[in-house]
Amino acid sequence: MTTEEEMKAVSTYVTQLSGRVWGMALGMLTGFGLFAATLWLVIKGGENVGQHLELLSQYFPGYSVTFPGACFGLLWGFFVGYALGRAICLFYNFAARRA
Repeated sequence: MTTEEEMKAVSTYVTQLSGRVWGMALGMLTGFGLFAATLWLVIKGGENVGQHLELLSQYFPGYSVTFPGACFGLLWGFFVGYALGRAICLFYNFAARRA
């Protein structure tokens, strides 16, 4: 027989999220998303290519709407997504322990 304390301990352990996994997943999603969006605009070409996406260079040094800039965007997107994924898990796990 399991006691209520044991069930609560198992339930808390099962509801915990892995910060590393969420960070990697969200980092890859945002990094490759920014990389793909930048390359799409570079391939599309035209006058004033990616004027709105170019504004990210204010926050991400080295980023621009070019192929090398897309590589910097991949790195910056991964970094920001990883940090965001870790933060989401931190808050979720805190709330799961309190419930």
